[in-house]
Amino acid sequence: MKGLFFFVLIAFSSFSVSAQKSEKINWLTVEEALKLNAEAPRKILIDVYTDWCGYCRIMDSETFNNPIIANYVNKHFYAIKFNAESFEPVNFAGHTFTNQGTPGSRRSTHQFATAMGVNGYPTVVYFTSDLKIIGPIPNREGIPRGFLKPDKMEPILHFVVEEMYTTLSLAQYEKTFVGELKKK
Repeated sequence: MKGLFFFVLIAFSSFSVSAQKSEKINWLTVEEALKLNAEAPRKILIDVYTDWCGYCRIMDSETFNNPIIANYVNKHFYAIKFNAESFEPVNFAGHTFTNQGTPGSRRSTHQFATAMGVNGYPTVVYFTSDLKIIGPIPNREGIPRGFLKPDKMEPILHFVVEEMYTTLSLAQYEKTFVGELKKK
C-alpha cells in the first residue's frame, strides 16, 4: 500500500510540474497579430532576435518559457517573434518594410527592426493597441536591449500594460512593484 501511495504521489508531482512548464507564449507572425488586434485590440510585444544570437536563445528558454511570464504575455499582449535579419517584407501600421541586404548575407538588418529603434539583440519592443510605438523599454542600466531574466522582465510587462510609462520611469515603478515571481 505504501508503494502505491508513493507511486501516486510521484506521478502527481511529475504531472503538476510538467503542467506548470507547459505554458508557452503564443507567438504570432506580424500578419496574425495585426488581424487579431483588429478584432480585439491589445498591446503588442515584439521579440526581435537573430539566429546567431546566443542570448536570444537563452531568453527564449529561461524567460519566455517561464510560466508566469508566458501566462501574462498571452493574457495581455499579442506576441510577435521577429527575426531582424529576415527577408520577408513586413506591412505594419500602413508602412511596408523590407531588408535591403542580399539574401544569404549575414547581419543585414531588416528595415522594420531599424524603424523600431533596435540596435542589438535580443530587444523586446512594445506597441499600443493602436500600433503606436511605446519602444524598447530600457532596463535598470538604461539599456533598451539585451537578455532579461524573468524577474527583470515581469515588472516591464506590468509597466507597459498598466501604462505607467506615461507618468513614471521604470526605476520608479520597480521600487513598489511586487510581482508573482517575487512572491514565490
